[in-house]
Amino acid sequence: HDPYSASKAMAELAITAYRETYFPAHRYGEHGVAIASARAGNVIGGGDFADYRLVPDCMKALMAGQPIEVRNPISVRPWQHVLEPLSGYLWLAAKLLHEGAAFAEAWNFGPLEQKGITTQAVAETLIALWGNGRFLHANPDYLPKIETGLLRLSWDKAAARLNWRPVYSWEEALAEIVAWFQAWQQQKDMYQICCNHIEAYIQQARDLKLEWSL
Repeated sequence: HDPYSASKAMAELAITAYRETYFPAHRYGEHGVAIASARAGNVIGGGDFADYRLVPDCMKALMAGQPIEVRNPISVRPWQHVLEPLSGYLWLAAKLLHEGAAFAEAWNFGPLEQKGITTQAVAETLIALWGNGRFLHANPDYLPKIETGLLRLSWDKAAARLNWRPVYSWEEALAEIVAWFQAWQQQKDMYQICCNHIEAYIQQARDLKLEWSL
């Protein structure tokens, strides 16, 4: 009965209905259109300064020397570095381009830890990586009345058929994020920093012999 999850299911139904009505796989030779949908977990990464998002709120608090306010410490989310789903999206696009309708389906690109990680664990790890800071529970008066406590995302299908898997553990993802914000605070060349992070990610994928990176 979770509206958020139901909205995702409804989106998939709409995409599937559109694809099967106008561009069905069995007629791919006629229309040449392959439509797939791709879904990520809770994406995190350096450069995100949005409000009311756990990691950006944590980093802004740490940089300002303020305590981190955590709305629900035991909430579990499928946290993943932004480069993870991007690698999946691009690999899926390549498959659609070269193999067409065989991959015109719904796909998930989630984190290595499929059980998810609590918001408290994320906040505590960011504090440890930053070197100082503390977190506290947010004022309950400002808490949303309805918020799903557990969200997970299975990427078993992507592993089996696309030979895709995540590169970073959640701790590695958070370490990359802290490094990005430390560089930003030191006014370094952030374009070069981003390029370095992308290159390091691809190299780690190559070390794991992931097909998309070779």
